[in-house]
Amino acid sequence: MQKKVTKSSDIKIISMKKICKSFPLEMGGDQQVLFDITFDVRQGEFVSIMGPSGSGKSTCMNIIGALDTPTSGTYELYGRDVTHLTSDELAVVRNEYIGFVFQQFNLLSKRSVLDNVMLPLMYRGLPMDERIHRAREMLRRVGLEKFETYLPTQLSGGMKQRVAIARALAGDPKLILADEPTGALDSKMGNDILSFFKKLNQEMGITIVMITHEFEIAQYSNRLIHIYDGRITYDGRVPRDERALQQ
Repeated sequence: MQKKVTKSSDIKIISMKKICKSFPLEMGGDQQVLFDITFDVRQGEFVSIMGPSGSGKSTCMNIIGALDTPTSGTYELYGRDVTHLTSDELAVVRNEYIGFVFQQFNLLSKRSVLDNVMLPLMYRGLPMDERIHRAREMLRRVGLEKFETYLPTQLSGGMKQRVAIARALAGDPKLILADEPTGALDSKMGNDILSFFKKLNQEMGITIVMITHEFEIAQYSNRLIHIYDGRITYDGRVPRDERALQQ
């Protein structure tokens, strides 16, 4: 990989200000799950958002990923206010700015590895020759250039996740959003994927926000935002001891 950026810059990829989110209850009223969430993520950072089940981190991830909108507050993505966009407008934002890596890979099982990586480029309307060129370059970058004709069912879990990473990178996104990216992998494959994320961040300067509930996984990042009961309880460098998050 060719080196580009090794440190975070002053360019804000994410700017969340006093984000609150509530969901209606069947018996009436609302349940608030996020309270005044405020943080920025700058270009070139590798950030983990960590919290236990029910903490609100998944809701926060959905807002970051333009999969949902907040009840109140302001969310800017690369300087663009996306707080009140329609579903169609959010879809355009996701395709333009964000590359997703999911726990369960979300690959099309009956399409080749190359076709899976080309998928976001098809939505952008790029000509076929450019889609193929970009997809092959991304597969080369993740070390799977010899597997482009394989089906996902013929690959190991770690290889599937690398295909998902190649797909996320294909659109040249401003941000990689990884949701529990090692949850479906054994420890060795998981460590390999996390090391690869770290390499992407350090050598390519790619901004990564990773959602996790495990402190050991968060340690691969450079910054940790801890959410508990819908509130940020820690935001800073990853501490050596998880107990520091409980103070």
